[in-house]
Amino acid sequence: QVQLVESGGGLVQAGGSLRLSCAVSGRAFSSYGMAWFRQAPGKEREFVAAMPWSDGKTAYADSVKGRFTISRDNAKNTVYLHMNSLKPEDAAVYYCAARKITLDPDPRTRYDYWGQGTQVTVSS
Repeated sequence: QVQLVESGGGLVQAGGSLRLSCAVSGRAFSSYGMAWFRQAPGKEREFVAAMPWSDGKTAYADSVKGRFTISRDNAKNTVYLHMNSLKPEDAAVYYCAARKITLDPDPRTRYDYWGQGTQVTVSS
């Protein structure tokens, strides 16, 4: 079993910044690709950002590209999502996800483990 625990959410005004953290259990953290998804009330879960491959390259949704940055610290078994220039439409529950490293070129799929989520609220 792999367990993921998100933290760092909160209430910010439009234009503000937050950093989300995801702590991952287990000894094989470096064997997993990581991603962030989000879900707003009444909407489907959507992809946000990922570092899903062993080369460390990243992928982002068009809606957050240039504003959000995903990073990881293997020594701390932690993944981060730095969010800048937040907009009201960014408000959602943000989920951390993990998958085994594969050669699948699609960064949005094959995530088998999920955290409980952390709430991000953006006021205008």
